[in-house]
This record gives sequence, C-alpha cells and structure tokens, in this order.
Amino acid sequence: MVNQTLSDLSDMAFATSVVIYILAMLLYFAEFASGKATGNAAENAEPARATVGAGGVATKEPGSGPVVGRLEPEPRKPWSERFGGMAVAVTVLGVLVHAFSLVIRGVAVGRVPWGNMYEFGSAICLVAVVAWLVVLYRQSRAVRKPTTAPKLRGLGGFVLLPATLLLFLSGTALYATASQLQPALRSYWIWIHVSAAIVSTGVLMFAGVASVLFLVRLRSENNPTDPGRIGERLPSSQVLDRFAYRATVLIMPVWTFAIIAGAMWAEAAWGRFWGWDPKETCSLIAWIVYAAYLHARATSGWRGTRAAWINIFGLAVMIFNLFFINIVISGLHSYAGL
Repeated sequence: MVNQTLSDLSDMAFATSVVIYILAMLLYFAEFASGKATGNAAENAEPARATVGAGGVATKEPGSGPVVGRLEPEPRKPWSERFGGMAVAVTVLGVLVHAFSLVIRGVAVGRVPWGNMYEFGSAICLVAVVAWLVVLYRQSRAVRKPTTAPKLRGLGGFVLLPATLLLFLSGTALYATASQLQPALRSYWIWIHVSAAIVSTGVLMFAGVASVLFLVRLRSENNPTDPGRIGERLPSSQVLDRFAYRATVLIMPVWTFAIIAGAMWAEAAWGRFWGWDPKETCSLIAWIVYAAYLHARATSGWRGTRAAWINIFGLAVMIFNLFFINIVISGLHSYAGL
C-alpha cells in the first residue's frame, strides 16, 4: 500500500529542495563574481586600531600601552564573505529538506527510496551535494589563510549547477508516482548494489566537476594576460587537481564493489554473473576509464591536462550509463521506470 499523503509531502519537499538549491547556487555565484576585489583587500587589511581626533579618540598601535577612549568598530565583512556564508547555510538547509523528501518517499511506499529513475537521480544529487559540503568543511579546517575560504566556497555554484539540472530533469521528465517495486527489484541486493552505485555516481560527479574547473583554472594560469578570466577566481589548479584525484581514489573501491555486487545479484536473479547486458558493459567501461585515470594520475607524463580529460570522459560515460542505457537501449536493466 502507498500512503498518498506522505507521497505528496515527499514531492513538496523535493520541489522545495530544488528551489533552495537554486537560491544557494545564486549566492555561490554572487560570492564568486564579487570575490576578487574584496579578497585582496581582506588579505591586506591591518588589525583594527583606534585613532586620535577632535572627539578625543585614543590611538592603539602594536606594542603600545592601554587605550584611553573608544575604539573604532571592526570593519564589516565584505559582501562576498556574506554571500558565501549565506550560500553554505542555505545549502545545508537544502540537504536537510532533500533528505527528508527521500526518507518520506521511502516511508510512503514501504521500501528503499531509489526504485526508479526519479528516486535514483534524486539520491545521486543528494550524495553529490553532501560530498561537496564534506570537502568544504574539511578544507576550511585545514587552510591557514582565511582568505582562501572564499575561493573554496566559490566552487559550490559549479557543483550545484549540474545537481540542480539533474534534479529538475528527475522531477519532470523522469518523475514516477509512488508505487511498489517491480518484481525484478524485490531483493535485498537493492540495498547493497544500488546504494553503492548511488554513492559512487554522486562522488564521481563532484570529481568530474573538479576536473572541468581544473582545466579552466589551468588555462587562466597559462594565459595571465587574458582579460576577464573566470579561472583566476578559482582555487589553484593544484588544489582542483587534488580534489578530483582524492574523490576518485576514495570512491573507486565503492564503485568496484557496486559492480561486483551487481554481478552477484545477477547470478541470484538470472542464473549468471555476467551476460554483457548493455548496463553491465557500460559500467565496466566506466570502471576501466576511471582505472586509467588513476593510473595516468600516478604517471608523471600523463598528469595534469591529459589525466583531467580522462576523468571528464569517465563522467561522460557515467551520464551515458545513467540516461541512455536506462531509457533508450533495451536490456535487462531497462526496468528502472519513468
């Protein structure tokens, strides 16, 4: 039985999370657009001091004695800092509402909330945004210069852009009404195999975005005289390359496990571990591409641009696997539902 009230509540929460993500994305881009002029000023700002004037304000110089009088108020944060702080707060709110929509969807139908393309796409986007927040949190604690934070936060808009587009597509063209699982999916393997595939796809989406931004930043570094560069507002190419590599190397075992678990599920359902179904074949190709990326990243002659293009190609294969294989090509995995 499907609880229609909870299903409608889940749909409302999903739509609300999309609106919240769009607002957060606009705030990230607002910080990104205004960060250059204010970032240098903040970095070169001197400690607050009091000045002597006609009103009897005392002066506070480094190493001097106690101040007599009133101190000038500390300078207000620049607008870029405010936009960035608001963007992170709104993103966290969006994640909470988004997660609520998935949980309520699962409660409404009494199963895992990733039994069709709509739910699967929603779960992937949730993982991608959570991965971004985890990276931002870890980096904000690791960096020593506070002025580095705006450039790190500026990546948020580029992460939310593809996530929001996928959410919009999932909620419109790929939307499916709440229903029970199809017989082929009624197995405990859906908890294991599909959840691993969701986590892998979400993190690899973040890694692919980082590689795209790496190429943009590298082009800016190689052409410093080119006016109006977007890349100069991004973190350094080394930082972006490190983000992409670490995300891929950490999630590669999970993606490997997802393929192995899928083969075990196939043996239980169809009596064979591997049958070169289009979904199986494309998943294997994606694994080979990401393995090639990790190998290229460890080879000095293929680091940098070449390795980044391999990572981007891997993301393209994952997107092809997600949409074209599930929707267009006929196969044993084409039962995800629309």
